[in-house]
Amino acid sequence: MHELSIAASIVEAVTESAAAYPGARVKEVRLRIGALASVIEDSLQFCWQISTEGTPLAGAVLRVETVPVTLHCAACQADAQLDGVQSFRCPRCGEPATELRQGRELEIDSIEIEDEVEQQV
Repeated sequence: MHELSIAASIVEAVTESAAAYPGARVKEVRLRIGALASVIEDSLQFCWQISTEGTPLAGAVLRVETVPVTLHCAACQADAQLDGVQSFRCPRCGEPATELRQGRELEIDSIEIEDEVEQQV
């Protein structure tokens, strides 16, 4: 289960970023994960809960946006989004498409924090 190491790495990166805002609390972390990143969201959510216990991120919500696979087809010179990952053929012309435009992402998109003033109101 590599989701645990992914969750731990995200906690570490967000904790470092949040350190620039003393007293602020991280409310939400948003990720973009490509369909080809081999990450199981349910496992990642479970590991997130474990990884944030006892850290400044405890109680923060993890939101995941799944990024679909998009290929560029050299035959029809167009980008096309795949419905699944079983076939890497252009859905327009049927030719094999090997140039991947998106779908392997695993990135922190944004972090929502609440500063001390908002917490006290």
